[in-house]
Amino acid sequence: MWEFENKAREKGFSIIAGIDEAGRGPLAGPVVSASVILPEDFTNTDIKDSKKLTEKKRETLFNIIVSQSVSTGIGIVGHEEIDQINILQASLLSMAKAVKDLDCSPDYLLIDGKFTITSNFPQKAIIKGDSLSISIAAASIVAKVTRDRIMKKYHEEYPQYGFSKHKGYPTKAHKEAVKEFGPCPIHRRTFKGVKEYV
Repeated sequence: MWEFENKAREKGFSIIAGIDEAGRGPLAGPVVSASVILPEDFTNTDIKDSKKLTEKKRETLFNIIVSQSVSTGIGIVGHEEIDQINILQASLLSMAKAVKDLDCSPDYLLIDGKFTITSNFPQKAIIKGDSLSISIAAASIVAKVTRDRIMKKYHEEYPQYGFSKHKGYPTKAHKEAVKEFGPCPIHRRTFKGVKEYV
């Protein structure tokens, strides 16, 4: 999991940030990205793609990552802006925001996916990066937990949609709730499964 970080260090980079997002697929809520700079001596064999971990395990690892990282940054782009600029652009924007939110400047970025972001820092996009890079995997956990917490708060405002369970993803129950109650203020109006009921 350190292969990409080690290759970057061999090229002379030392402050390497992994970046990933959560929330491209949901019908509601924001897209959230995280950037994480891990210390070189960080050792935790449980860090992997957030999708392969239970919610309880992600919460535990979130606390470890945030407390032991050199720096952690968060970038959030809300549902309204997602509708204005599209989800891909919103995801890339949230990643750029997460880098700017770091307490210290990285000198190299490892980004999950096939797209780089608007940034002055040298960077590498890695497809399935959350399974290949420990820094990106750590960022995927921080992004996922942060977004899940946001959606749980929205559940208190709009309990009829069940956001605490599906976090806005297009489950059968969620789609049926949109059909029954119509979209709520945090639904993405341009998404299939929502736009039909606007």
